[in-house]
Amino acid sequence: MLIGLMARLLSAHKGSVVAIVVLQLVQATANLLLPTLNAAIIDDGIIAGDKGEILHLGGWMAGIAAVQVITAIAAGYLGAVVAMEIGGQLRQELFAKVQSFSSQEVGVFGAPSLVTRATNDVAQIQNLAILVFVMLIAAPAIFIGGIVLAVHQDVVLSWIVVVVIPVLTVIMTVIVRRLIPLYRQGQGLLDRIGRVLREQIIGANVIRGFVRQDHEIRRFDEANKELTRNNLQSALLVAAMMPMIMFVVNLSSVFVVWFGGHRIDAGEMRLGALTAFIAYILQILIAIMMAMYVFMTAPRAAACAERIREVLDTEPAIADPATPVGTVPAGPVHAGKPVPSGSTVEFRNVSFAYPGAEAPVLDGVSFTARTGTTTAIIGATGSGKTTLLNLLPRFLDATAGGISIGGHNVRAMPLEDLRDLIALVPQQSYLFTGTVAENLRVGSPAAAGPELWQALEAAQAADFVRALPLGLEAPVSQGGTNFSGGERQRLCIARALLKNAPVYLFDDSFSALDYGTDVRLRAAIEPLLRSATVLIVAERVSTIVDAGLILVLEDGHVVAQGTHSELMESSPSYQEIADSQLVLEETP
Repeated sequence: MLIGLMARLLSAHKGSVVAIVVLQLVQATANLLLPTLNAAIIDDGIIAGDKGEILHLGGWMAGIAAVQVITAIAAGYLGAVVAMEIGGQLRQELFAKVQSFSSQEVGVFGAPSLVTRATNDVAQIQNLAILVFVMLIAAPAIFIGGIVLAVHQDVVLSWIVVVVIPVLTVIMTVIVRRLIPLYRQGQGLLDRIGRVLREQIIGANVIRGFVRQDHEIRRFDEANKELTRNNLQSALLVAAMMPMIMFVVNLSSVFVVWFGGHRIDAGEMRLGALTAFIAYILQILIAIMMAMYVFMTAPRAAACAERIREVLDTEPAIADPATPVGTVPAGPVHAGKPVPSGSTVEFRNVSFAYPGAEAPVLDGVSFTARTGTTTAIIGATGSGKTTLLNLLPRFLDATAGGISIGGHNVRAMPLEDLRDLIALVPQQSYLFTGTVAENLRVGSPAAAGPELWQALEAAQAADFVRALPLGLEAPVSQGGTNFSGGERQRLCIARALLKNAPVYLFDDSFSALDYGTDVRLRAAIEPLLRSATVLIVAERVSTIVDAGLILVLEDGHVVAQGTHSELMESSPSYQEIADSQLVLEETP
C-alpha cells in the first residue's frame, strides 16, 4: 500500500525524481572512486616517494570530493522539495475527500482521527520520502560497487563481507518486523489521545461544572501512558539497533586489519589495497546502515499510508448522481438572482432511518412547501425536525420516498447546484475564525459594505456590530465563542440573508433571541423572503403563528398540518404545545 501510494504521488514529479537518481548515482560513484585513488597515493606516491604522483592524484581526489559534495547538496535539496510537494498534494487530497464526506463517514473515522491522518500521518510519509531521496537511492549503488571493488582489492579478505552482510540483514529484519505492529498501534493511540484532549478542551465548562477534573486527568493520564509505553518500546528497538550495528562494523574492521596485516607481512597484499579494502568495507556497512534507517522509518510510514488510504478509498454515501440533470431551470429574478422556475419543495412519503437503527427517525412524511410561503415544523425534542431539514440539501439521504425542488428530484441534481439553491441557518450557530465581514461573505463572497450592513440590520445584529471597536473588521474566534449565543445566531441569519437563495432553511434559529428581538427580526426579514420558499423548525408557537403551513411532528410522523387557526381547532397535539407556551387572556 505504501509503495502504491508513493508511486502515484511521485508520478507527477518524474523529472525531479530522475534528476535525484542521477545525482545520487554520481555521488555514489564519487564515494567509490575516492578509496581507490587514496590507495594509489599510498602505494604509488608515498611509498614510492613520487611527489608528482601524490599531487596529481590528490588533485583528482579534491575534484571528486567537490563533485560529491555538490551532488549531495543538490540531491538533498531536490529530495526535500519533492517530499514537501507530495506532502502538500496528499494533504490537499485528504482535505478534499473529507469535504465530500457526510456526517456518517466523519462519524466512522472520528474528527480527531481525521485531523491526525491529515497532519501527523502525512508528515511521516514526507519524512520517509526525504530519507529515500537522500539515502536509499545511493545505498544500493554504494553497496554493490563496494562489494565489487573490495573483491577487486583482495579476494581472500572478501569472506568478511560474506559473513557480515547476512548478520546485519538478520538484525534489520528482526527489528523491522517488531516495529511494524508497534507503529501501527502507536498511530491508533495517537488518535485516542487527540480525541480525549479535544473532548476535554471543548467540554471544559461541563467538566468544571460537574467537578470532574480529577476523573478527566486520570482519563488523559491513562491514554498518555499507553502512548508513552508504545513509544518507549519502539524507541528501545531503534536504540538497540545502532550499538548492534556498530559492534558488527567495528568487529569486521578488527578482522580486516588483523588478517590484512598478516597478508601484507607475507607480501600477499599492498598497504594501499588494505586501506582501500577497509574503506570499502566501511562504505558497504554504511550503505546497509542507511538502508536500515530507511527501513526502520518505513513501518511507521506504511501504517500511516494504510490509514490515509482508508480515507481516500472511502466513497461518501452522499455523492453527485451518475447522470445529473443539471441546475433547476431559471425563472423569475429574486433579489437580483435567478430563481428556479417554481422553487416549491415537495416531500412525498419520505422516510429516513440511521444505519443499524431499530426504528426510522422519519416515516411517511408528505407535504408541499410552496414558493412565497413559510412552512413551519414543530414538535417535541427528538421528533425528527432537524433530520427532516437535513434531507433537503442532502446532508442525509432519505431511505424511502422522494424530495423535489421546483419539480426536480434532489437526488438527480449535482450537489453543488442543489446546495447553491439553499440558504441554511443551522441549529448550532457556527462562525469561522476571521472577521465579522469574512463570516458574512461566506453567504455572498462579492458582497460590499452596504449589503453587509443591510443584512445585519434585517437580522437585528447591526447595533452590536457597530458597538465593536473594529465594526465589520472585528475578529471572530473559532466557532464564534467571543460572541453570545444570540449574537452568533443573528450573525448566522445575516449570513444566510446575503445569499439571496430561493429556498431558506431556519433550523430552530430564533431560540436564543428574546421575544422582542424575535418579533422585530421576523418583521424585518419577511419582505426579503417574500418570493422565497421558507422552512422553519421552531420551538416557539409565537414564531410560526403567521406561517402558511405548520407541520406537527410526533415520533417521525406528521400527525397534523395546517395553519395556526386550523390546528388550534383540529390537532390536540398542537393545542397542547400552544397551551403550554402562549399566555391566554383569562376572561372574568
